[in-house]
Amino acid sequence: MAGERVPMTPEGQQKLRLWLKDLKEVQRPAVVAAIEEARGHGDLRENAEYHAAKEKQGMIAAQMVMIEDKLSRAHVIDPSTMSGAKIAFGATVSLRDTATDEETTYKIVGGEEADAAFGLISYDAPLARALMGKEEGDEVKFNAPKGKRTFEVLSVEYK
Repeated sequence: MAGERVPMTPEGQQKLRLWLKDLKEVQRPAVVAAIEEARGHGDLRENAEYHAAKEKQGMIAAQMVMIEDKLSRAHVIDPSTMSGAKIAFGATVSLRDTATDEETTYKIVGGEEADAAFGLISYDAPLARALMGKEEGDEVKFNAPKGKRTFEVLSVEYK
């Protein structure tokens, strides 16, 4: 995976930058202060607060490395500059479940941005992979965790 481009929208890139800033400017200084305070409590061998703070410091450092890596490999794709009838990364797609007639809308985004509760699905999710290249009016069949599902593509927008 090292060296692979990481597709993301401008919003996804900004989200990662803000997360990194929070880790560097808020969380890391807070955990350093917690370590110093725990040191003041005496014997470090039996100091649970010290060990917990050191563990948290390590997790923050690992998160920072991961985010910096993703940002360095970012391939930012701005959906507002795109157009077309075919579904691709960045498309906002309205679908109708053919079994239930329920309509849903998803935007296909990078993995770090994905949040199905907010209608954001990763480009490598099974549904997104099944949608790629389809157009309005097409029928899309895919294997969901709860079994086979079929959707009709109602609209494709880039915004």
